[in-house]
Amino acid sequence: MFTGLVEEVGKMKGITKQGEAMKLVIGAAHVTVGVMLGDSISVNGVCLTVTSFDAASFSADVMPETYRKSNLHQLRAGERVNLERAMQAGGRFGGHIVQGHIDGTGTITRRETDANAVVYTVQLSDADMLRYVIPKGSITVDGISLTVVDTEANSFAVSIIPHTLGETALQHKHAGDTVNIECDVIGKYVDHLLHFKRPDSAKSQSKLTTSFLMENGFL
Repeated sequence: MFTGLVEEVGKMKGITKQGEAMKLVIGAAHVTVGVMLGDSISVNGVCLTVTSFDAASFSADVMPETYRKSNLHQLRAGERVNLERAMQAGGRFGGHIVQGHIDGTGTITRRETDANAVVYTVQLSDADMLRYVIPKGSITVDGISLTVVDTEANSFAVSIIPHTLGETALQHKHAGDTVNIECDVIGKYVDHLLHFKRPDSAKSQSKLTTSFLMENGFL
């Protein structure tokens, strides 16, 4: 699990593709401190497993599901990526619950300055994701924990302070670029429980309903 607070901006050193499988070699100085084989590191919001490492880089495999779901297949040698090690128990929880499981991608449609902030508007690749995008709620964009400031028909906007922009690879993103999106996991679980039906039985629906939540003070 991650928090969405980027620890370091790494640099792509090597990319090997075989069909929809990839091997990435990422240059990094901070996240490799104390790393062990099998550790999880978020790369642009995607949870990847360390398969080898040295003091200045680490390697990770990308399977076809991740290849198809995220924008990692668009990476090029020399490109900057956001990196975060898995959260330690007892550490500060400065962002929100981030799994590193990408829901889909988005395309930046606008980048505008608003006083000391930069506002990015992102169009979702799948409009159904918008059900989990809540104004003033949390969302992860390329591994960065951000707050949704506005939503439209199939897009949302986030406002970014100078520190966050300067310390992440998002500073290099402009209109037309894609980003990885992970919606707030709490909303996804609630939605699943409210609407769950067993695949083999249309009658087997969850007893957790909106009425139940209201009657018990949850809504």
